[in-house]
This record gives sequence, structure tokens and C-alpha cells, in this order.
Amino acid sequence: MSDDASGAMAGPLLFDRALLRRRLDRAAGLGPATFLIDRAAEDLADRLGAVSRRFETALDLATPTDAAVRALEGHPAVGRVIRAAPLDAGLRPGDVVADPEALPFAGEWLDLAVSLLALHWVNDLPGTLAQVRRALRPDGLFLAAMLGGRSLSELRQAFAEAESETTGGLSPRVAPFADVRDLGGLLQRAGFALPVTDVDKVVVRYGSPFALFDDLRRMGATNALTERRRVPLRRATLLRAAEIYQQRFADPDGRVRATFEILWLSGWAPHASQQKPLKPGSARMSLAEALAPKSQNRP
Repeated sequence: MSDDASGAMAGPLLFDRALLRRRLDRAAGLGPATFLIDRAAEDLADRLGAVSRRFETALDLATPTDAAVRALEGHPAVGRVIRAAPLDAGLRPGDVVADPEALPFAGEWLDLAVSLLALHWVNDLPGTLAQVRRALRPDGLFLAAMLGGRSLSELRQAFAEAESETTGGLSPRVAPFADVRDLGGLLQRAGFALPVTDVDKVVVRYGSPFALFDDLRRMGATNALTERRRVPLRRATLLRAAEIYQQRFADPDGRVRATFEILWLSGWAPHASQQKPLKPGSARMSLAEALAPKSQNRP
């Protein structure tokens, strides 16, 4: 994959970005399901509250709704907020329509860049991270949430078995999202200092698998893989997938579970004032001393 800021890519195109935009537009018309983005926006505000500095210019990068903008504009540590959105609906003066794979921004003008539940759809994540890094001023912060590889594991299993039974083969149905173990390395590769990643696991319960399917449509999160099968999904496959889902992933009350793994990643544009890792051999305490048990009273 290319890290070039122009957005030129050398790697395979996993996602049909034009189709994804159409799906997001359809979701807006249906009435979007926003509970995951709203949760991420609340978490974003909390995470910014733990940072003791002010961000004069902030960018919301590709968040499908205005949830990130609302969280930023209501935060006392954030000044001007610009939104770079995949669609032009709801944009304000100064906002732009932009694809995160080809950012239309010059270098070093942002103090803060955030993105909520959007970057798992980019074809060139290392390249996008590199572009964000170059847009940040020294000591600028990047903070993002994206879906992780364990998301919708129940749906993957149900569709894989149903399709194998009804068609005799498999086709890509659920996106190959990133693994949290890879993100720290990607941040470092893009030039970020002090990279941090963590996971928020969300289990949502639905009255039936069809209620989950409806929510995915209203999230704009249905299949946008370039290698997807280009014929309509067979009714028999859909019904069998729902049956398997109900059989394997229902609680005693009959409601089914859907797992969403939200990966959080953050990094800073390098600056001389930032903490530096200790040189090898400079530690003042041995590993054995650090791991030695300490007596303590517990309630």
C-alpha cells in the first residue's frame, strides 16, 4: 500500500468507495441507526477531557453523522471545528466533502483530527494515517474509533454456513476489519509519536436477526466489498442465515446477540516537548523488582 498523500494506491481495492457513499445516502433517507456513533462521540468527549491542553483548530474526518462535530463544538478545550464528510448533506460553511483516502489539505495546520466509525472502510489505512499525520501541527493529536476484526462475528458464521448449504460456496459478506494488535505499528509507520490503542466491546441484543439486518442498512454498513457477489442474495440463503443465527446466538429470552468491537487509536505529531522512551540499560529498577509482590490490604 502507498503512503503517498496524493491518495494514489498500489494495493488492492477492498472496498467500493462510490457504493459506500450511496449506501450512506440511503441510510440517511431511511433514518440512520446512530447508537454506535453516539456512543463513540460520548467516549471521544471523555477522552479529550483527559488531555490538559487546548486545540484551536479541529477536523472531523469522514464521520458519517455530525456526532463528532457536536461532541467537539460542545467541548471547552476545542476551538474551530471543520468537518470533512463523505456526503454534502448537512455541511456548514467552511466544511468540505472529502474522501479520507485523498485529503484536500495542506500540511501542519491542524491541532486535532478525529474520526468516528469511518476509517475501517478505507482501502489504504496506512496512507490515510500518513496524510492525517502530515496535516497536524507539531504536538497535534489524532484520535479515532473504527470497527475491529471481531465485529459481527456471529453474522459471519451464520452467513458462511448458510451460503455453504444453499449455494455450495462462499462469497465475501462482512468486511475484514483491522486487528487492534496491528494499529500501534500502523500509527508508528505513519510517523505518530506515543501511539495508544484500546478496545471497547459492545454487545447489542435484537428481537430477531432481521432487526440486526435492518440496523446495518440504516448504518450504511451493508456489503461494499469489491469482491462481493454481484447477483442478489438468494432468499433461501437469507432465511437460512437468520435461522442459524437464531439457533446459535440467542439468549434464553429469544433475543439474539451482535458483537461490535470498537478500536480506539491515538497518536501525536512529534514535538520536542514530548516524553521520550528511556535508553536501553537506563532503568533504575530491575524487572524482578518491578514484578515483586507487595503486601496490601484489600476490602
